[in-house]
Amino acid sequence: MSVTTQSAAGAMDRAQPIVELKGMWIGLAVLNGFYLVVRIYEQIYGWRAGLDSFAPEFQTYWMSILWTEIPLELISGVGLAGWLWKTRVRDMSSVTPRQEMKAIVDNAAWLVVYAAAIYWGASFFTEQDGTWHMTVIRDTDFTPSHIIEFYMSYPIYSILAIGCFFHAKTRIPYFAKGYSVAYLIVSIGPFMIIPNVGLNEWGHTFWFMEELFVAPLHWGFVFFGWMALGVFGVVIQLLLNIHRASSARTASSC
Repeated sequence: MSVTTQSAAGAMDRAQPIVELKGMWIGLAVLNGFYLVVRIYEQIYGWRAGLDSFAPEFQTYWMSILWTEIPLELISGVGLAGWLWKTRVRDMSSVTPRQEMKAIVDNAAWLVVYAAAIYWGASFFTEQDGTWHMTVIRDTDFTPSHIIEFYMSYPIYSILAIGCFFHAKTRIPYFAKGYSVAYLIVSIGPFMIIPNVGLNEWGHTFWFMEELFVAPLHWGFVFFGWMALGVFGVVIQLLLNIHRASSARTASSC
């Protein structure tokens, strides 16, 4: 590479801001706005068309959502992982300290949006589900609450977890070297709530257990949900790499 080319590349690198949070704010706005619309939909059609699974309106207003969201979520998850992998940094040795700092900030922004999705799925809609089932006697596993909670909000935060993990793996040299245990825990742990849904539905079908959150049948949700706390380990790794990249940047500028 010639000196002129190196100078142009360096100037372009310095022109890009390290902290760019526009994407994060857009992601948060889209996510929260979408879930507010979903909650309003639940309020209107949960009582009007969600109490009898044998009624035609239940198929129209609820089962149609279920059969639409599942393939869309699968396509979105595979597509996001594929795009992040295809656009990955192929030579990590070429990543400058400034580029690494930007990638770390971007990954932290991914984690913020993921945290918001975790709140909606594992907290808001999960608490709502317990309230719904203590109020309404269900006649199907695919209740209006479950269609939103289990088959919409859980896959959405799992898709964002894929984005967080693959972004770190394909953009940050530290994570590209191997597999971060903390990142595996924070991304795979909450995802495992989805297989636990099968156990939950089986138990409620054959044991007719009351919807108590403290029931042993629900312990799996707590166990896997608390794995989201692995984010503290991820943040420590990001901070350590910020310190290292900052020191490398300072040394290179001297």
